[in-house]
Amino acid sequence: MSRKNRRKHISLENIEIINTASKGKSIARHEGRVIFVNGAIPGDICNITVYKKRKKYWEARIDKIIKESNYRIKPKCSHFGTCGGCKWQNMQYDAQLNFKQNEVLNNLSKIGGITINKYNKIIGSKNIYNYRNKMEFTFSNKRWLTKEEIVNNENIIDKNALGFHVPGMFDKVIDLDTCYLQEDPSNKIRNRIKEFALENKLSFFDIKNQEGLLRNLMIRISKNGEIMVLVQFFNDDSKKINLLMNFIKESFPEITSLLYTINTKANNTIYDQKIICFSGISFITEKIENLTFKIGPKSFFQTNSEQAEILYSSLRKLANIKKNDIVYDLYTGTGTIAQFISNQAKKVIGIDSVPEAIDAANESAKNNNITNCIFYSGDMKNIFSDEFISKNGKPDIIITDPPRDGMHKKVVEQLLKILAKRIIYVSCNPATQARDLALLKEKYIIKDIQSVDMFPHTHHVENILTLNLR
Repeated sequence: MSRKNRRKHISLENIEIINTASKGKSIARHEGRVIFVNGAIPGDICNITVYKKRKKYWEARIDKIIKESNYRIKPKCSHFGTCGGCKWQNMQYDAQLNFKQNEVLNNLSKIGGITINKYNKIIGSKNIYNYRNKMEFTFSNKRWLTKEEIVNNENIIDKNALGFHVPGMFDKVIDLDTCYLQEDPSNKIRNRIKEFALENKLSFFDIKNQEGLLRNLMIRISKNGEIMVLVQFFNDDSKKINLLMNFIKESFPEITSLLYTINTKANNTIYDQKIICFSGISFITEKIENLTFKIGPKSFFQTNSEQAEILYSSLRKLANIKKNDIVYDLYTGTGTIAQFISNQAKKVIGIDSVPEAIDAANESAKNNNITNCIFYSGDMKNIFSDEFISKNGKPDIIITDPPRDGMHKKVVEQLLKILAKRIIYVSCNPATQARDLALLKEKYIIKDIQSVDMFPHTHHVENILTLNLR
């Protein structure tokens, strides 16, 4: 049953949600048309309102759940539904794993054009809360207002917030109370900094007008218990900066690395910014098996340390590296994978575009007494050339762990020219992994598929593919 309202939205009743889709949405069908529904879980039967119509699909929101899915549970977080960080927190964890596994297989089949005969069961996370080692929060003078505040038409004076951006709204930030993504003292540090800023009338950032003192807050906590706090300021106001930084230092002596930066750019990326160490040292360390890694404020490191060890162990097992093998590690980051598999190989060549990451990789290798890893910095599509391979030796095995966009076409072309006996493709985006696989499948065949859940309560998943030369 359907009707059009005055805004040309369409209301549909008793619609069954049949599956999950990309970006944490779910799928329903009506008269042969695909409808993406926010906040729904497969098995729900709902009344929905279609608010966006496209040629190939519609988008809708739930008006009322007529019958709840057997997978549906009560979310733990009070910000659920507004915050986009944990869209699946209202779904049983076993069901999350099944839908993630299916998403990987569907992408490989539909995008990659691969017939899948076997795969390894997805590896779930032991900890489904407080699993992230890094969190970034935004200061804003444009707090997201609750429905109650809007309905009551309250005269709201305090509009400052410290938390996450509302999905799809760059200038609105949810003022967080308790977040279950990072272990304490993360919440205590964030909340106390906000309280102090309000008490001392420190201005929160206005992203539209590009003004205000306090911009961003990053907290990193390692398994070793080391804590890094980085405050990003917009204005170079030394008096106010010292006031806040001294407060943090005195209030939280457990912080081992207290840093700040002054960023006057339009965006909040810090990779081109000078980082100032206010107290302690400029880095923290993380340990995986018997290896220690130095992590600076600009370093990329897997945000779930416990699952990173499982991911790397799975990769090492599937790679089946022999003592005389030359291994290339593309998009090596801080060289964690390269060092993790180094004792099995003759030589490991790591490449990454971020110079600071390569510096950290070299330093970690030295500290870990690893002598058979060589790291290079440069744009992957340019540095990964015939000349480079001639200099470093033809790889027997190539490990590639690209960003979400996948590999550049020139990199894929080079892989097809080299024809290493095995490629281990690690990806946080099964769709772009499948796209690249469609180009590689002429020369390579899938041997293993192993998904690892790094991010419980989200739709994200890491996937390892082992590709053997035909």
